[in-house]
Amino acid sequence: MQALLDAIAALAAPPADAQRLFHGRGGRFPGCEHLALDAYPPVFLLTSFKPLDEAALAAVGAALEARWRAIAPAGEPLSWVYQCRGEQAETRLMAGAVPEPHVVSEAGARYLVHLLRGQNHGLFLDMAEGRRWVREHVTPGAKVLNLFAYTCAFSVVALQAGAAEVINVDMASGALATGRVNHELNGVKQGAKFLAHDIFSSWGKLTRGGPYQLVICDPPSFQKGSFVATKDYARLARRLPALLEPGGRALLCLNAPELGLDFLRDVVAAEAPSLACDGRVENPAVFADVSPDRALKVVAFRAPAC
Repeated sequence: MQALLDAIAALAAPPADAQRLFHGRGGRFPGCEHLALDAYPPVFLLTSFKPLDEAALAAVGAALEARWRAIAPAGEPLSWVYQCRGEQAETRLMAGAVPEPHVVSEAGARYLVHLLRGQNHGLFLDMAEGRRWVREHVTPGAKVLNLFAYTCAFSVVALQAGAAEVINVDMASGALATGRVNHELNGVKQGAKFLAHDIFSSWGKLTRGGPYQLVICDPPSFQKGSFVATKDYARLARRLPALLEPGGRALLCLNAPELGLDFLRDVVAAEAPSLACDGRVENPAVFADVSPDRALKVVAFRAPAC
């Protein structure tokens, strides 16, 4: 655990944006593979993929408290949450308080998050570079299709970048409700549409709504009844050419450690051979992994210009 404590001691200032601070899951810190520390200002979130005993939690709490006293504004208390994932799952507020509502920022955008319920908190921090890529590649007036939209963070940045319309599609109406709040928080309600649909039952409607300058696909890697990457990514990829305008792009995401970068490239080559690979979007540096193929894969593809 020393590497985590060292990362806490190295904090130079209170984090302003939501971000990962320590990524033991990448395997670069032996003995810390089960640990991650995130900032959802003003709250720190410690996640462990195996139970931590009270002594370990006390050590982390002491390290956070000591560093917080050195860097925090006068009188601002430390707030942190511990979440254990796995068979003995628990979420515990360890100190301070979590704002309600809890709104965080990233690169000028604002998002509603929730740390005390569930394991998905409303904003996936490892996708920060994917959101930056969208912000940089959407052109004014573009039409964007955001598949498996979750809380619609991609839609927010696309509209901020000048997109005229973004269609957000997700089976989870609750996630889309949070997405609506995210658009309101950023003043980009106009142009956003929300469809609580099964994507694989909606191709006709989605195709008629196109073509799109950008199609974003960020599915779960394995979610029974929704999407299983090993069989469903092929079904998705073969639809992409009919959805894209000439020269349009697809941003495909895969967060399955057992499936490498070649899986995405191969499935597109087999099912949508007209699309050219534009390369991988690198993950935020803090998410570096000893095996890049196990980390989040985000790859851009481009349709022919005519």
